[in-house]
Amino acid sequence: MPYTVHFQPRSLLATACVAAVTLAGCASRPEVPATPAVVTTSPAPTAPAAASVAEPAAPAATEDSRSRLNAQEFERWKQTFTAKAADAGISAATLRNIANARLRPNIVNFDRAQPEFTRTPWQYLDGAVSPLRIKNGKAKMQEAAPALQAAAKRYGVPASVIAAIWGMESNYGSNFGNFSTIDAFATLAFEGRRAAWAEKELIAALRIIDNGDIDAAHMVGSWAGAMGHTQFLPSVFLQYAVDADGDGRRDIWGSMADVAASTANYVSSSGWNSSEPWAVEVRLPAGFDYARTELSQRQNSSAWASEGVQAINGQALPAMAGASIIAPAGARGPAFMVGSNFRAILRYNNSTNYALGVGLLSQQLAGNGGVVADWPRELAALSRDQTRTLQSALNERGFSAGTADGVMGPATRAGLRQYQQSQGLVADGYPTVELLQRLQGGM
Repeated sequence: MPYTVHFQPRSLLATACVAAVTLAGCASRPEVPATPAVVTTSPAPTAPAAASVAEPAAPAATEDSRSRLNAQEFERWKQTFTAKAADAGISAATLRNIANARLRPNIVNFDRAQPEFTRTPWQYLDGAVSPLRIKNGKAKMQEAAPALQAAAKRYGVPASVIAAIWGMESNYGSNFGNFSTIDAFATLAFEGRRAAWAEKELIAALRIIDNGDIDAAHMVGSWAGAMGHTQFLPSVFLQYAVDADGDGRRDIWGSMADVAASTANYVSSSGWNSSEPWAVEVRLPAGFDYARTELSQRQNSSAWASEGVQAINGQALPAMAGASIIAPAGARGPAFMVGSNFRAILRYNNSTNYALGVGLLSQQLAGNGGVVADWPRELAALSRDQTRTLQSALNERGFSAGTADGVMGPATRAGLRQYQQSQGLVADGYPTVELLQRLQGGM
């Protein structure tokens, strides 16, 4: 989903009514969802597999006083927020949707949850770019060809890239969520952890209703508030959604023409360069300094070529300005040269794995191959607890790894590289169980 703020909602997409895509490029609008007994969810835009999560039942008559107090506080919050929204210019008719908003405790649980176990890049990509997703994507591209091709021509973003984002975000429209967007943002704003952001998005959602693009009953999406086939936040919708079918509404829930054009418009506005590939798989020269495999390290592809970086297919590196080298699995895995198009995908979802997933899926939807070099599948992923232990051990030994938060970021990779250098190892900054054991053993 496209984010204008960099939080990690890991959006749990609920099963929605599947909109059938026609050769004319239109899909039916989603039915108004009833309150489901079971919500089928998937762990975030970065996770393709779905898992069944039971939705909490409505509060019982025997609920404790704290639950009743929360309900009363939510009603007071709605009154206060309604006044804010009115001051922001939202109409009285649309404001009635706030009075009907429901407090959804399961949304708070999803927002607070952090998965204990992480996945390696290849585990993520095995699901994100599975043979079934490629097969289904090719069929969907044929069905929605008029909409995809029109968007590609208008915005310069390949149809395969638009389709790949569609596949990654909602499995081609089969799983874009059935949470009320109003309920989602009202709950998140009331809960308070990200109140200012959620209130801003809720006002944006109300403005969409005021504009007549969708009514509240059909405004559905993920628990985190991302909407429609390609999971736009309301603020992103207001800025980038497009009425491509000319019906007077920007409909990312039911019109494939609007879905494709809106998605392409966002990606194009994020810096897509039609003269460059999304990435090039490369072979790095012996002795390459893996400290330079960071997106912050940029130079033209000609400069990388002069240092011995080669395309893995043996062809000359394409012209790419401000290109970076990334090695998602360290020195033992594939390496890629990426540029402005990769960064444009990151604007959609700020995850390297996600951007790789979109790029590799688009590549194979277009009939090309996948990754050539082998992934180091023998390496296990560290859990968040293990990563925190790794970070703490690095900090204790003077290799600054930043806050021990269980998340591998640039600071942790830099600290790990310093430790690897001190041990005479290839300093690729990739965390492994072996490195954790060495640190714990005092080596």
